[in-house]
Amino acid sequence: MSSHFQVLCADCKKNYDRQFVPFCEECGGITEVYYDLEKVRLRDSTNPYERFQDLLPIRDPSLFPTDTEYTPTVHAKKLGEAIGLPNLYLKNETVLPTGTTKDRMAATAMAYLKECGVKTFCTSSTGNSSTAYARAMKGFEDFKMYLFTAEDFHDRVQFANHPNIVHYVMRDATFTEAFNYGGEFAGLNNFVSEKGFFNLGRREGLKLTFMEAVDQVDGPIHWYVQAISSAMGVFGTYKGAKELHGIGHAEAVPRLLCCQQESCSPMATAWAEDSENIKPHHIVQRPAGIAKAILRGDPTKAYPFIRNIVKESDGEIVAVSEAKIREARQMVNDLEGIDPCFSASTAIAGLIKAVEDGHVPREDTILINLTGSDREVKDDGSGPGDMRFLYRTENGWLPEEPEKDQGLVHSGNK
Repeated sequence: MSSHFQVLCADCKKNYDRQFVPFCEECGGITEVYYDLEKVRLRDSTNPYERFQDLLPIRDPSLFPTDTEYTPTVHAKKLGEAIGLPNLYLKNETVLPTGTTKDRMAATAMAYLKECGVKTFCTSSTGNSSTAYARAMKGFEDFKMYLFTAEDFHDRVQFANHPNIVHYVMRDATFTEAFNYGGEFAGLNNFVSEKGFFNLGRREGLKLTFMEAVDQVDGPIHWYVQAISSAMGVFGTYKGAKELHGIGHAEAVPRLLCCQQESCSPMATAWAEDSENIKPHHIVQRPAGIAKAILRGDPTKAYPFIRNIVKESDGEIVAVSEAKIREARQMVNDLEGIDPCFSASTAIAGLIKAVEDGHVPREDTILINLTGSDREVKDDGSGPGDMRFLYRTENGWLPEEPEKDQGLVHSGNK
């Protein structure tokens, strides 16, 4: 069992080993995992959870999946030639079981929650995280998950009915409202709110994408490109890249290029104004757009962390139009035979824009994380699960079928 890491407050360094505490109880800083890099050893395995075990915050490796291998990293020669990038690589995460990179997040976060003694938790999602969590829960039968989904996203949640998953769909709510209410519901019922971006288990799992690519690409990777909402995958990737560089396994730490769609681009707008924080006029109150997985209109808490690492890496945050996203998706499909979703295609469009604007040198080695694909709605019991609808009242949220929620407290009846 691994013991060469500590979970500490990033600011005051208070120790939170074996505790699920996203924010320090002393100073309010975020908790982070710190590895003793001198003790890290990479194992000879094509299972990333085994190979990079010493750089994951789990002491018991038996909690990790055993039936997984690296996803492909494709040297996109045809796409690269079309846009003038000879050293362009695509990390194809669409081949993962739920068609999304969030499978990595769920596998690591579930193991981390278990080692912290958590068994019942609340979360929210635009579809990818919750679908990945539902799949991961099959290996954790003693867990229970309360999932909160804004009504516009409920059809993106796809899993067969699970006795330990309670899926709440919130009428006429935004993703941010669903996220916030998940935390409130957890407090009202003495459950754990898993906190999304601020759950270090999530961030640590998402760094595996880049770590695999370091093994698959010859020479240094100069740029890492990803479409973002909270950008927790980028945050985890940058930390993982520095760890691999610290043990001498990666030749360089990449510059970061974060991409959003123009219709919902609070981070890109704040970045363009060189703002240190998200201000009220950056927030998109009712976000809409074709890239549904990244429709987060209010990333107020996460943005300062992302701004810091993008600046540190000498990177960029850009926004692109719907037309450019559609064009990019068609290009990668036609030229490389990969069909990413519109959210993943936002990263391709963002890279093209950054190159045209002169931010990215054409000879650099560039890795785009194609974070996922469109999941097909199947007629096999996979879908949004047994949904419980909540409606808004002057006093808060209430269930439309209260008989299903006996013993649970909602904000409207607290």
